[in-house]
Amino acid sequence: MLSTALDYAYGFWVASPNRKKAKIFLWLSIINNLGILGIFKYYNFFAVQFQKGFDLLGLHTNPVLLQVALPIGISFYTFHGMSYVFDIYRGNQKPVRNFVDYAVFVSFFPLLVAGPIERASHLLPQVQKPRSFRYAQAVEGCRLILWGMFKKVVIADSLAGIVDEIFQNYHDHNGVTLIVGAIAFSFQIYGDFSGYTDIALGTAKLFGFELLSNFKFPYFSRDVAEFWRRWHISLSSWFRDYLYIPLGGSKNGKYKSIRNTFIIFLVSGFWHGASWNFIAWGFIHACGFLPLLLLNRNRKHVTDVVAQDGKLPNLKELWQMSTTFTFVTFAWIFFRADGMHFALGYIKQIGVSFYSNPTMIFHPYYLLKWKMAFVYIIPLILGDWYLRRDERVLKSLNSKMMFILYIIVFNLILLNFSGDSNFIYFQF
Repeated sequence: MLSTALDYAYGFWVASPNRKKAKIFLWLSIINNLGILGIFKYYNFFAVQFQKGFDLLGLHTNPVLLQVALPIGISFYTFHGMSYVFDIYRGNQKPVRNFVDYAVFVSFFPLLVAGPIERASHLLPQVQKPRSFRYAQAVEGCRLILWGMFKKVVIADSLAGIVDEIFQNYHDHNGVTLIVGAIAFSFQIYGDFSGYTDIALGTAKLFGFELLSNFKFPYFSRDVAEFWRRWHISLSSWFRDYLYIPLGGSKNGKYKSIRNTFIIFLVSGFWHGASWNFIAWGFIHACGFLPLLLLNRNRKHVTDVVAQDGKLPNLKELWQMSTTFTFVTFAWIFFRADGMHFALGYIKQIGVSFYSNPTMIFHPYYLLKWKMAFVYIIPLILGDWYLRRDERVLKSLNSKMMFILYIIVFNLILLNFSGDSNFIYFQF
């Protein structure tokens, strides 16, 4: 409520024709928002890091740590409020008079806890205008909810068991098993996060709202730059518009372009969690993006999709997708790990195992226990491949085929539903 009330008020103040006054209130808004976020999400991290730094100097301290729960959705509604104030300052949005309309925009329940991060210029007009039930929109919403539940329950939750067991006991596994665990997590987090997004978008459609798309089949990306145009699109575009461009973007020479790129990736990693492994995850992606930036190839795949004019990718595209997926999967190890020591230990175990036993194989126990979890990945990949050019292409199927597909997906959800899982991005 405090965050909502502050940004609602700042919206009027930064709209002042006096640009000096407007800029002062813009900075106050930034300080207030980042202050709230910093206290609840990052205070303990910095307190512990300062303690370790003082210990190295021989100065022993005992910092006071906050023993409070992280407020639900704080990262998302904070960014909603900040984008609203930024857009008003830039003249792209007018202050909203009705406080309830603004509060609905900030805390719209389908996207509150895991996004997508909406823009005021896109969602607020929908809040302010009357809405009526539209059958076609509701059908699309139900279809998205069903597909999102399939991704979450059938894919992500089925893979969660093997991922947790392998990661939590990585010392006991060989390198092949650990690689399979990393690949399994790649599909788990994709099914989990994109599944939530589909459910959120579908639920919003039932209320007459159209939210921003957050995923565009990211594992078919041909380089890291394309991956970030397809993965968590709302966060990537937020950092681009409100951090990268204000820092100068790529218009002030290569050095500043490189600096700004590393800043947004490191901040993106830190946004996900107050831990060094998340910062390392962002740093790895920045390093993967750097060669593309230096070679001016970071804007190569902006509008086209893989196998644009064909049914299957050519050998070059297949190689590009494979290397990009391998790179992203390697980075996911740091995202999934419980700290830097854990991530480095996991990677070291892979190398040691391959060196000591180069002929090792994946333990058959896992193939038997979780074979269906891997089998379910196949329809996910095939479905994404079929939809890669247009997410709404399913409309072209006849009603009987659609009905059969719905029945199959619905029964798979029922067969795999456990009821005791959570969404990964709820912690952010």
